[in-house]
Amino acid sequence: MYTIGYDIGSSSVKAALVEAATGRVLGRVQAPTEEMGMDVPQAGWAEQDPDQWYRYVVDTTRRLIEESGVSPTDIRAVGIGYQMHGLVLVDQEHRVVRPAMIWCDGRAVATGEGAFKRIGPERCLSHCLNSPGNFTAAKLKWVADHEPEHYRRTAHAMLPGDYIALRLGGEPTTTVTGLSEGVLWDFSDDQPAKMVLDALELDAHKLCSRVPALGVQGQVSERAAAETGLAAGTIIGYRAGDQPNNAMSLNVIQPGEVAATAGTSGVVYGVTDRLAYDPGQRVNSFAHVNHSAADPRIGILLCINGTGIAHRWIRQQVCAEGTDYGAMERMAEAVPIGSDGLHFLPFGNGPERMLGNRDVGAQLLGLDFNRHGRAHLVRAGIEGVAFAFVYGMRIMRDLGVELSTIRVGNDNMFQSRVFASTISTLTGATIEVHDTTGAVGAALASGVAAGLAPDLASAVGRQEIEHSVIPQVGDTESLRAAYRRWESALTKALA
Repeated sequence: MYTIGYDIGSSSVKAALVEAATGRVLGRVQAPTEEMGMDVPQAGWAEQDPDQWYRYVVDTTRRLIEESGVSPTDIRAVGIGYQMHGLVLVDQEHRVVRPAMIWCDGRAVATGEGAFKRIGPERCLSHCLNSPGNFTAAKLKWVADHEPEHYRRTAHAMLPGDYIALRLGGEPTTTVTGLSEGVLWDFSDDQPAKMVLDALELDAHKLCSRVPALGVQGQVSERAAAETGLAAGTIIGYRAGDQPNNAMSLNVIQPGEVAATAGTSGVVYGVTDRLAYDPGQRVNSFAHVNHSAADPRIGILLCINGTGIAHRWIRQQVCAEGTDYGAMERMAEAVPIGSDGLHFLPFGNGPERMLGNRDVGAQLLGLDFNRHGRAHLVRAGIEGVAFAFVYGMRIMRDLGVELSTIRVGNDNMFQSRVFASTISTLTGATIEVHDTTGAVGAALASGVAAGLAPDLASAVGRQEIEHSVIPQVGDTESLRAAYRRWESALTKALA
């Protein structure tokens, strides 16, 4: 028996076909082959067509079935991971009312901040764990204020993954995990956040009915079966935003477990059993995929904007033409720890939440024209990003997230030995490298709802660790000294 998982991103839709009993991946595809576009009607806005996401779901599903030769009747369940914090509006006939406002659309910041003040920061954080900020609730209020006709037409306000589940199953539903990421869930009352709805003057009836994030959420309809090639009745068995889904895919489901990624931006995601929140809002807390009121599982999310984008900038602007990341790694390894006194603050990709939404910009410090060359710049860049991770992880540790083991995928900057070893040595954590993706994890998780695995831990625990990175004791003092100098430079930049 088999399952399919989807990863609905803002740049592409990825899908994976997995053998449930073994975790073996039979196929991985994505659409489009080039990056999906987005509309920017005004500066700071970002929109996409939800129907386009579904067209790519149809395309990838048909390709997986055709290329694998697997019978659709043997595909027992599908799971959905999706880009977080978006807003999709549909009318009574389930037609899209307006383009989706996606995660990076910033038009509702002031709206969310105003509601946060009206509710009261301590009251809002203790109940919802977050400020409405620029999340889904604030985006919905923006529509109500600026596009009242669209708001009146809206029967159901949903997240991107909810819309894909609607197109597959025909029923408008959401999850506690999804409501939490939209800052529409009250953890104290274990129900939709009335205080947020009231502060934003939103109609609670526009929220969808709830289904479990992990469990039978619905079944593929006759119409969706004809479109996708799946069998009618296939279980829709799992749904979660991309960051909790990526963590779950790495078997990060219990307190003390931590996942990380370092693509264009970087994320560290740790699970705790406390209703923990950061009064400074440097990190965000959401319901994890296996959260319940009786047995809390909260994902604490650290996001760093300036990570892989900084590494890529150095490759493109500093290195010789044709230099690849492997060559950059060899250059970095030829330079001593601390880059001979050269330090790089990698915060050149906009305001950083973990720095109190300050935009300090990228800074190169200690440059000596007589000592430093390209290799020093490369290593300083890698170390600067690694130090930014360590800085953020210390915030998470203060909130009760244990950092003894960090699980990562075998991609992005964690392929760099210098990068991974720097983080491991400074935090004391072992970094486990896994070969998995969000689409594979969503596929495996959906199998639980279909009875193909007894529980979530069994479903995603089938993966093998490719290799581990452990603290390098001999490097500890040199790295600590370099980190202290870097942190001192950051403190001065924030002054």
